[in-house]
Amino acid sequence: MGRALMQTALFGLLLTLVTSLPNKDDWDIYSFHINSTVTSRYATTVITSRVANRMNESKEVEFQVRIPKTAFISKFRMFMDGQVYDGVVKTKEQAQQQYTAAVSRGQSAGLVSSVGRTLEEFKTSVTVAAHKKVTFELTYEELLKRRHGKYELQIHARPMQPVSDFKVDVYIDEKAGISFLEVKGGLSTKALANAITKTLTDKQAWVYFYPTESQQKTCDSCGEQGMNGDLVIVYDVNRDISVGDIKASGGYFVHHFAPSSLPRIPKNVVFVIDQSGSMSGRKIQQTRTALIHILNDLNEDDFFGLITFDGEIFHWKRELVQATKTNVNSAKTFAQNIPARGSTDIDAAVLEGARILKAHPREGSASILILLTDGDPTSGEINLETIQSNVRKAIAGKFPLYCLGFGFDVNFEFLEKMSLQNNGVARRIYEDSDADLQLKGFYEEVATPLLTNVTMMYTGGTNLTQTHFTQYYNGSEIVVAGQITNNDIETFTPEVIAISGTGSVRFSDTNPTVESTDTVSDRRLQRVWAYLTVKQLLDKALQLSGPEKDRMREEALKLSLKYSFVTSLTSMVVTKPEGENSDVLHKPKEGQMQPIPVATSRISGQMQPNPGAADYDVSYYIAATSHDSGIGAGAGIAGEIGAADYDVSYYIAATSHDSAAAATDGRIGQMQPIPDWIGGHIRTYPSSDITASPASPHGTVATVPVLHRFLIKTENQSLPLCFDVPGDTRLKLLHHPSEELSVIGLLDSPPNTGFKLIVIQLKNSQVVELCPDGLIKQQVQGVMHYTGQNLVSTDITAIGRDKEFDVAIRDTRMVVLIHEVDGNKFLWPVLRQKPSDNSIDGILVLKPAVYEEVQQSPSTKLKIRDQEIGVTRSSAVDYTISAAPTLDCWFMSAESALQRRLDDFIV
Repeated sequence: MGRALMQTALFGLLLTLVTSLPNKDDWDIYSFHINSTVTSRYATTVITSRVANRMNESKEVEFQVRIPKTAFISKFRMFMDGQVYDGVVKTKEQAQQQYTAAVSRGQSAGLVSSVGRTLEEFKTSVTVAAHKKVTFELTYEELLKRRHGKYELQIHARPMQPVSDFKVDVYIDEKAGISFLEVKGGLSTKALANAITKTLTDKQAWVYFYPTESQQKTCDSCGEQGMNGDLVIVYDVNRDISVGDIKASGGYFVHHFAPSSLPRIPKNVVFVIDQSGSMSGRKIQQTRTALIHILNDLNEDDFFGLITFDGEIFHWKRELVQATKTNVNSAKTFAQNIPARGSTDIDAAVLEGARILKAHPREGSASILILLTDGDPTSGEINLETIQSNVRKAIAGKFPLYCLGFGFDVNFEFLEKMSLQNNGVARRIYEDSDADLQLKGFYEEVATPLLTNVTMMYTGGTNLTQTHFTQYYNGSEIVVAGQITNNDIETFTPEVIAISGTGSVRFSDTNPTVESTDTVSDRRLQRVWAYLTVKQLLDKALQLSGPEKDRMREEALKLSLKYSFVTSLTSMVVTKPEGENSDVLHKPKEGQMQPIPVATSRISGQMQPNPGAADYDVSYYIAATSHDSGIGAGAGIAGEIGAADYDVSYYIAATSHDSAAAATDGRIGQMQPIPDWIGGHIRTYPSSDITASPASPHGTVATVPVLHRFLIKTENQSLPLCFDVPGDTRLKLLHHPSEELSVIGLLDSPPNTGFKLIVIQLKNSQVVELCPDGLIKQQVQGVMHYTGQNLVSTDITAIGRDKEFDVAIRDTRMVVLIHEVDGNKFLWPVLRQKPSDNSIDGILVLKPAVYEEVQQSPSTKLKIRDQEIGVTRSSAVDYTISAAPTLDCWFMSAESALQRRLDDFIV
């Protein structure tokens, strides 16, 4: 069966998957519907995409959508040729076996992957026969969380083409009454605003979004490929000061508690701010800006403290002080001058913040500790578990700890666990132009405590979700779910006890209004209970270890399987028609990319076993000497066809450990099996680059030049460019003339690896060397010293970890990853923070590739800066992320890809 496969790469996040971009001449999304129903803040959203194959041959058709990170996928189905193919949720281990089997057969794997701040991307594909249709249907569920006094339902639309029948239908049913409703987001701008219809009654609301094909091209982020943006429905419900909004159905209840009109509680807050070298540049500037705004928002009856830290601790004041105008202005001056330097001693800093809070208890106040950091601990106590234990003992449950992780270099799981262990939450602050607004926005969520020591009690209730909350803040909400004992609603009585600004307070009702329905739609209350329970069990498991941790995970797994939730413990196996592989969909961790094996094409013809493969690594060689891209034997190999300008040889590099044994038995078409270590990565070389050796029993043995493949990525979904650089080359990675900074990389001798040494040249003839074994060397006045895994000086901070170095040099931040292939360790640098100076140069600061595909037949040509360049579709390992996925790319000469001579980057 013929297939058209195209690889699409989303390079902002380095994700890959076999896919076909929509093309009106190939296949057409003729209908795309999003239907979301929200009842009691629980949203169930169904995305339905109908696709037709307009071609006279079978085509690979993709379904790709984005959903909120807080959601659980609960159902996926495909309808084709009168058959229904259902996704099945299994344990991750069971699904992984199926996944591994599919990948080992060279088949694609579906996935759910993180995209940006709030979304995950779901992808899968299926082969559709000529002139046939397929319908994809995905269902996901989420409990909307109240922040800043409102709920937000985020719907992302990116069908990848204008769709003639595009609809978004949102229905909201809130028995408490809807206080306001508005629609925001990029899809509500320009002409698309006219495609939105809102209807609001006392307890119900409807939002319809039906844009025409022409309107789908006219929003802020829309174009010829249609819409790409969010529709955000914002609303809140009516509230009173009673026990809250309670609903019961089928033996389950959900209690929403968010009393209004309560007096605010004065707070004691200590800010613990990371000022280590890695915070330099825009991050420290944005932190200063946010702190000044936050300090301005303090009330005069608040007390506060402010400390900064690197390898040492710096106090504005050594004790809590009242937020008088004089004190606030003094603190703002301190904040305005926070530097960025040195290492990171998180342990000492958080313990000092806790000491300040505990030293000044105030009756009738609420205490809060807020930590902001962008990296892992590198000085003082650096054992993460020890730090968490120290902090937990110091805080002793007296107040919450909120951890803000700035950027993606921070160990977010460490911060999340430490926050949860101390009744707080962790939040990632994304490195972007609005980072200061993110910091201020988080603070505003906790700026106004209304209740402390909140205990939710339910007579006649069992199997309850979390019932104790350290603090309740204005604009938020407490949600508890559980089961009603014997489904006896008459004996079910809720009660809330807490401390307010005026003393102890009790919320109760001798005759509470508990709405009870037994309709099919209200069975969702059971799912709300399951959703909350799974989320909280996973949070508990993160905090614990040993048998208790295992028990929490086991309970969460049972519920995930029962309710078909795709969680961190489960995966969805997407079944497909007979003869096709099944996709396996995993839910990623926050901020973590998943290694995505790239699908590989099988080589046509009969595969023969290789009796000598155990003794040495065998070179697999296929000769293809022709100027016709349709040449026979080579035409089936991973798309490496199309270099019509020269004779092409297809080669997979390997090294013989025994003798100059033959790479092939001489019979083209009877291929040896490709071993696992190849990973489907097939390379192309001009035949002129391959020399013959008389040692072969058949007259020739291929000798491959030692080459390393580099990627230049794009900012859109186009394939990256790739080119080869000879081994044993010294490359200029970064040159910063005004700072007298140079970073040079020495390429390793094994092919297709990376750098055997990274050399950093600083002012005053200082030289720092990073080695693949994790060691750092420093040359001072001509003498080389081994510094171990850490180097902290006035000019550079270099911290060695298990599989990377973290390097900060003034306004430059670099991570050097340590990879290992076949026992050979090598380095690969990644620039995390680019210097602001425009005079910088080097491989690491190359701009994203911009090109236009101008010709596809008989060979592919790209247009770069008005120059047409012949290319071949190839692949390369992306070593800029630790998972090192293999990406498809357009292969060309180094000069064509760089638009400069390669010699400009060789030192």
